[in-house]
Amino acid sequence: MLRLKSLNIVYQIHELESMKGLFSLFICCQFLFILLTSAALDTITTDKSIRDGDTIVSAGGVYELGFFSLGNSKNRYVGIWYKQISPRTVVWVANRDIPLNDTSGVLTLKPNGILVLVDNSNISIWSSNSSRSLKNPKAQLLDSANLVVSDGNDRGLENNSVWQSFDYPGNTLLPGMKMGKNLVTGMDWHLRSWKSTDDPTPGEYVDRLESHGYPQLFVWKNSSIEFSSGPWNGIAFTGSPNNKPNTYYNFEFVIKQQEIYYTYGIKNDSMPTRVVLNPSGVLQHLIWFNRSQSWFLYLTAQIDNCDRFALCGPYSSCNINNSPPCDCLKGFEPRYPQESAADWSSGCVRRTSLNCSQDGFLKFTGIKMPDSRNSWHNESMNLEDCEKMCLADCNCTAYSDLDVRNGGSGCLLWFGELIDIREFSQNDQNLYVRVAASELDRKRRRNRSTLIGVISAVVATFILSFLAWFYFKRRKRRGGLEVENEDMELPLFDLVTVTSATENFSSANVIGEGGFGPVYKGILPNGQDIAVKRLSKYSGQGVQELNNEIILISKLQHRNLVKLLGCCLEGEERMLIYEFMPNASLDYFIFDPSRKASLAWKERFEIAMGISRGLLYLHQDSRLRIIHRDLKTSNILLDSHMNAKISDFGLAKIFGGDEVEGKTKRVIGTYGYMSPEYAVDGKYSVKSDVFSIGVIILEIVSGRKNRKFHHLEHHHNLLGHVSTYGTKFVPLIRLFQL
Repeated sequence: MLRLKSLNIVYQIHELESMKGLFSLFICCQFLFILLTSAALDTITTDKSIRDGDTIVSAGGVYELGFFSLGNSKNRYVGIWYKQISPRTVVWVANRDIPLNDTSGVLTLKPNGILVLVDNSNISIWSSNSSRSLKNPKAQLLDSANLVVSDGNDRGLENNSVWQSFDYPGNTLLPGMKMGKNLVTGMDWHLRSWKSTDDPTPGEYVDRLESHGYPQLFVWKNSSIEFSSGPWNGIAFTGSPNNKPNTYYNFEFVIKQQEIYYTYGIKNDSMPTRVVLNPSGVLQHLIWFNRSQSWFLYLTAQIDNCDRFALCGPYSSCNINNSPPCDCLKGFEPRYPQESAADWSSGCVRRTSLNCSQDGFLKFTGIKMPDSRNSWHNESMNLEDCEKMCLADCNCTAYSDLDVRNGGSGCLLWFGELIDIREFSQNDQNLYVRVAASELDRKRRRNRSTLIGVISAVVATFILSFLAWFYFKRRKRRGGLEVENEDMELPLFDLVTVTSATENFSSANVIGEGGFGPVYKGILPNGQDIAVKRLSKYSGQGVQELNNEIILISKLQHRNLVKLLGCCLEGEERMLIYEFMPNASLDYFIFDPSRKASLAWKERFEIAMGISRGLLYLHQDSRLRIIHRDLKTSNILLDSHMNAKISDFGLAKIFGGDEVEGKTKRVIGTYGYMSPEYAVDGKYSVKSDVFSIGVIILEIVSGRKNRKFHHLEHHHNLLGHVSTYGTKFVPLIRLFQL
């Protein structure tokens, strides 16, 4: 009996072992099935086609390939887009020239390794090409967004591919893609814009490498050049200095005998980036931020009108802050002086003819290097040898370092006219332009005259400063500057009172900081809250602005102007004491995501009306006609009832009699709020303030800063956006008027 039980136990154990083996075999089969299935999810084979509605997804789930439509169009395309990003962002389109008009399309892989897209009549709409036939072809979508056709037995797909989508970019450059040329095979990697944001049909703009001379990138509009990157200087393209080393991506420009190309890679996989040539021909670098779930415009290649190719013609440079923006290089003069004010396309000519062996070179720095199609370069030469070679060739017009890294190296020579130069303070590359010997003598004489002028000015300034110091020293009264105007009646606070009120100017009491200096909150012995603006010795403004503010605001009384309670001019201290504004400034509310939600449209309307009333008083109703010149959201203070009060009159100007316009060479204020005629020509009037308040009202309505405004479709600021897409603001403005 005992033996039977033992045999039974042994049998049960054997049975369990058998079941365990079968279970393990089952698990292995399941695992193998999952591997085979997942491997097929990113691959098209000869027996697995893609029909409309089907997709393949890269192994890491980054990109997806399939059929799609854009906007309200019913056209169907085959393309690649980000799998995890919504709304759908397409990065490559196969049949952008010929869309399908229904959902009957099929993408197949032929036995010879060619991908073919056919319609319901089995007519080929699009196909790849192949340099050789494959035995076991497959098309695989990689996590780089590259669709690669290769032999199924090959490893290292991209190196052994017979065709890849990266060789045929659309409007988008992705990390790992190339922009340039293969000089052996003739492959041309370039971008072509879409016709519109909802139509991938090839547009009229192309971004392509130009390999004649020293390579550079050009954006073409049909047959004309719109923008040039300028030559590469070892760090960046000289026409795109904003594209510099950063925390998001790295980039390089590769020049080899076999190929020349620009490429970039990302530093953080969680922040996808892409470069897009948009339908307007603007190159935009966009970065995806998961936190905001949106694309952020990091930079654009084209910044302003000076980026228009050869805008100023030969031997001229462009500065967007000048009017007109074009000006001849030193040693040159306008070709047609009578036309240069409006049209600079003819550029400039030499003031003195060259004499080859007796010529010299003028140094230019902080500029974009000229168009380099007519140039020659050598990597092993130094700058001294470069100068000698240029001087020895009468056709050489300029030279420069080829690479600015490590103090500079290599040689770049230009031949013929120098075009497409603009001023860029960020560029460290120097350009040496050939001029006649007499121009060098003229420069030496000019430098000598300048030195004499500087010395004379320094001596005169010292004498005048001493006289001014002596004058004010004698006119000091009660430890402060004497105020001569009898009807001013402005109280003078002693230093002890102000020091005590601000707790010895404690950092905990600082409520603001401006060009004048820090602003402190204080409490007077009677319990009144005050704001103390203290002139810093490091301030960009000074006694002139302080006196200006005292003289002006002491004569002005209006509910929408901040009230000046007095000043402290004791010893070295220069302080203004104002009524305290508990709700800080307007920018504190409208640009903060959490606070601006608490600002109702009615309050915004009242704030705008308050600013307008205050400005009307300054321009028309006060005893003096005052031009503020620095109206901005940070200079609009809000009291406890959210009433707007204009502050900071340090830059204000008084107009007397019939005076309606002034002009200054010292243009000061805040860019983004300045009117064009003031920023460019130094002209100011009541219109200057009206322009500024217009910007402020746009910012109140939109909650966006003018100069920091970004849009995916263009590179305009807020003003440019409104002027172009103004109808989109109508609903907001109507709400604002309620």
